[in-house]
Amino acid sequence: MGLGGPWTRTARAQSGQLSLIRDAEVEDTIRLYATPLFEAARLDPDSIRIHIVDEDVINAFVAGGRHMFLFTGMLFESENPNTVIGVIAHETGHIAGGHLSKLRGAYEDASAIAILSAVLGVAVGVLGGGGAGIGVMASGQGVAARNFYAFSRTQESSADQAGLSYLNETHQSARGLLSLMEKLSESELLVSSSQDPYMLTHPLSRERIQAIQEFISRSPWSDAPEPEDLIERHHRMLAKLFGFLKAPRQTYIRYPESDQSVSARYARSIAYHKDHLDDEAYQTIDGLIAEEPGNGYFWEVKGQFLFEDGRYDESVVALREATRLIPGQPLILQLLARVLTERAAPGDAAEAVQILTLAMRTEDDDPSAWMLLGKAYALQENLPMADLSSAEFAYLLGRNDEARMKAERASQGLVSGSVDWLRAQDILSVTATPSDGS
Repeated sequence: MGLGGPWTRTARAQSGQLSLIRDAEVEDTIRLYATPLFEAARLDPDSIRIHIVDEDVINAFVAGGRHMFLFTGMLFESENPNTVIGVIAHETGHIAGGHLSKLRGAYEDASAIAILSAVLGVAVGVLGGGGAGIGVMASGQGVAARNFYAFSRTQESSADQAGLSYLNETHQSARGLLSLMEKLSESELLVSSSQDPYMLTHPLSRERIQAIQEFISRSPWSDAPEPEDLIERHHRMLAKLFGFLKAPRQTYIRYPESDQSVSARYARSIAYHKDHLDDEAYQTIDGLIAEEPGNGYFWEVKGQFLFEDGRYDESVVALREATRLIPGQPLILQLLARVLTERAAPGDAAEAVQILTLAMRTEDDDPSAWMLLGKAYALQENLPMADLSSAEFAYLLGRNDEARMKAERASQGLVSGSVDWLRAQDILSVTATPSDGS
């Protein structure tokens, strides 16, 4: 994946640490599920950020007023879109119900990685991943997430009722949510150390499950069919996640050659690439593109393969096609900018700056984008703007001393009173310590 690029995975320094992962197709699919629910809750969909946490447990939580975190274990457990939609509906109920007061204020406008670091009480660092994987690492034992924030049973029931109303308003069934709840209830008697984190952050009760069952018996939408195109998109999303996150041998077992579905071939193309079986990887992804030439995500994945194989010119061609097919998608734009800064041919740095500026109209809190922008400015020998970008990058990670140092250096080379100079002053202001007299 450059899950992020097409796929950016946050790096892990050692076993047991949590990672956030980014991927245009995965995030666009989840956003497709979530937007109608946010609108039903009278929330601005653009104000809520959805993040994917790479951990094989069933969990989800909301924090900071506008951040929703979904775990890959929950996604892999879902057999259909409706299960994920049910979980998102419940979490939306927490946001709309104002159940987040303990984490509001200081973290209201924080970046996702700062939120994750704060709620887990862990350190934060940045590592450069291999290939397309520039990532931000949330460092700390994954088990810490299990004790994150225990909502009361009253709040859980309230979020359930709100979520069920959103499902009704959007004409969707609650059966997926019920299925997940029933599966989790089977482990309710497990000891805490082996219990799924969702049980600790979202305490279950027989009454909650009964309430959902009663709702299903009354709702006119309980047997509403899921759109076939949404089911197919769900299968492709899971196949892509599995291909990038799991070892190739696991992918070959789950998606054997005998399975010639699009999702299975998609997963295998990624496994072949990871296994350095280049002929098989390109034949498979090219076959998918031949069947669906208008699928920008296939072009994106091919662009990443080419980039990671050092075939920069071909990668740029593939990624430009992806951006044409999915205009304005910030993560695809970031990957194209990454390839351009690595290729560094005449004009590439200027194009990368232009592309990243466009991407950050909607992703100005993504540290990896600021890291890339700093590199692009450095290639242009525009050191003040490189320093300002680095200051933004450090600030989003909570590294205030570094952010302040970079902002001070940037302000010395920027035109006093300009927009960029004023932004440097903003960073200096928000990173000032009491001893600075600010």
